[in-house]
Amino acid sequence: MLQLLRKDARFFLAAGLLAIALRLLFVLHFPGVVDDSRLYADVAMNWLQYGVYGVTDSGHVVPTLSRLPGYPAFLAAIFALFGWSNFRAVLLIQVLFDLGTCFLIADLARRMLSEHAAKAAFLLAALCPFLANYAAAALTETLEIFFTTLALDLALLGLATLRCETDPEIPHPESTESRTNPAWAAWFGCGLSIGACILLRPDGGILLAAVGAYLFFLLLRSIIRQKPSANTASLLPLLRAGVILVISALAPLVPWTLRNLHTLHRFEPLAPRYANDSDELVMTGFNRWTKTWIADYTSVEEVYWNVPGSTIDVTRLPRRAFDSDEQRHQTAQLFADYNQDRDVTPELDARFAALAAARIYAAPLRYYVWLPAMRIADMWLRPRTELLPSDPRWWEFNDQRVWLAVSIVFGLLNLTYIGAAAAGLLHSRHLFAIGLLVLFVLLRSLFLGTLENPEPRYTLECYPVVIVLAATLFHR
Repeated sequence: MLQLLRKDARFFLAAGLLAIALRLLFVLHFPGVVDDSRLYADVAMNWLQYGVYGVTDSGHVVPTLSRLPGYPAFLAAIFALFGWSNFRAVLLIQVLFDLGTCFLIADLARRMLSEHAAKAAFLLAALCPFLANYAAAALTETLEIFFTTLALDLALLGLATLRCETDPEIPHPESTESRTNPAWAAWFGCGLSIGACILLRPDGGILLAAVGAYLFFLLLRSIIRQKPSANTASLLPLLRAGVILVISALAPLVPWTLRNLHTLHRFEPLAPRYANDSDELVMTGFNRWTKTWIADYTSVEEVYWNVPGSTIDVTRLPRRAFDSDEQRHQTAQLFADYNQDRDVTPELDARFAALAAARIYAAPLRYYVWLPAMRIADMWLRPRTELLPSDPRWWEFNDQRVWLAVSIVFGLLNLTYIGAAAAGLLHSRHLFAIGLLVLFVLLRSLFLGTLENPEPRYTLECYPVVIVLAATLFHR
């Protein structure tokens, strides 16, 4: 990659300046400091001031395990250097991380395709408004995307070095780099990058599953193709790569797991499913009922995020939330009972659970197949304007003209990126390690379909793959 930077220094300088300018535009005019940002900051400052990884509750610092320590550690480091709650410094540092992501995406395209495609990938990443928008938000996405791309890039380097040791029929770009770098170093770095992803968000483990499954596939293929008289030592490089990957990815979780055992007396190597502490009630019945009808981000904003604490309006529910007039009346009564105290009591949660069970029994395919598919489609295809003042109900065309135009433009841009990636995939089925990238996107998408809150930001970790596939259209 350094050779390409030297060869086309003017191009990368100009595109890099455009990338920084776009991200600074969001930082200056649309900085995203939301409730989650303040929670992360509270944990970071308590960690710095009192040495306690915890949240402030009624003036007291209480140990917590609701959030993994990756992003609070990042915030703590910046606050220690630039001052308490200095979110402007956080966002500016994230701009640099996102610029690094652009270079990593270009390196992915270079390894898989060519230098010309790498330049196209860099430009597509630099001008991507969705990546730029989240660089201006004090959330985990920018760092998660950076380490995801780094892990994939190192995985491709590791696979290239394994080729000569395992199966000479695996196509890969011949390069001095892949022949001279030791495979163990690439897999060790890949594992550490995945560990960083997991410490930022629990779903970072999906990347470990994807890379591990791809290595297992290569191992099985080598066994099947191996002649009976061949030496089984030829399989050792793949086995060694898998062991190094898993150990280096999971090792960063050990201190966190031991801390939870020692401080909270709970075995929790990640974070709870609903980001709750041990003394918080999980609304399992309400969450299960929500999954029987929710399919889009609009409902997340209007219903899911309002519970508990705010009133909810039954008229905001779509028609698919009711199977009959009787069920509509039952749901309205549940909402009325909730709105009295704006709290989900165990008794009310049990009533939501009973309603959910009845709806699942009546239409199991809707619950297990169609609604997850709709949630996945919504996360991939909706205009990515959730951090902007745009109306999430953009299709009603009653928003301010400026923000309606932004929603339409962002929606078309998102469709353009995804359409270009789909077209590129049709022409890249035989590319080196394309199966790994596609497997990661598939596994992550299937996982996201199981969530109650389909937020478009959850698919951004796949956008480096989208950009690399789109860059195949520029491959010579």
